Amino acid sequence: MRQNIMRLATRGRGTQDITSLVERIVQESGLRTGLCHLFVRHTSCALMICENASPEVRADIEGWFGRTVPDGDPRYRHDLEGPDDMAAHLRTMLTEVSLTVPIVEGALGLGTWQGLYLYEHRTEPHTREIVVTLHGE
Repeated sequence: MRQNIMRLATRGRGTQDITSLVERIVQESGLRTGLCHLFVRHTSCALMICENASPEVRADIEGWFGRTVPDGDPRYRHDLEGPDDMAAHLRTMLTEVSLTVPIVEGALGLGTWQGLYLYEHRTEPHTREIVVTLHGE
C-alpha cells in the first residue's frame, strides 16, 4: 500500500484534468495490479471521471449545474463566504469526493475517452488536497 497527497491550485470554478498527475503516481509506485483510490479533502470541490476528448462535455456539465444549483439563491441561508458558498456545497453533494480506478498492467485502467478531473465549485481560486491511496502488487 502506498499513499501520496497531491496539492493543486485551481483557477476557480471549472474542471482541471489530473489524469497525468495520478498516472505518474501509479507508474512510480511500481504496482502492476490493484486499485487507485482518490479522496478530495474539501466540501466545495469534487472529483469526476468524464469524457476527455471534447471540452464541450465539461462546459455542458457546468451549464447544467449553473441552472440547477445557482449561486446566490435567496433560499440559501449559508453564505458566510459569499454567494457561491452554499451552491458549491450542494454541487459537491451532487458529485463525488472520492473515486476508485483499477490499476491494470501498471497503469490506470481508464477507458479510451475517460479522464480524471478535479472539479472546483467555488468561483475563486483555491488550493486543494487529494489523497491518492494505492493498493496492489
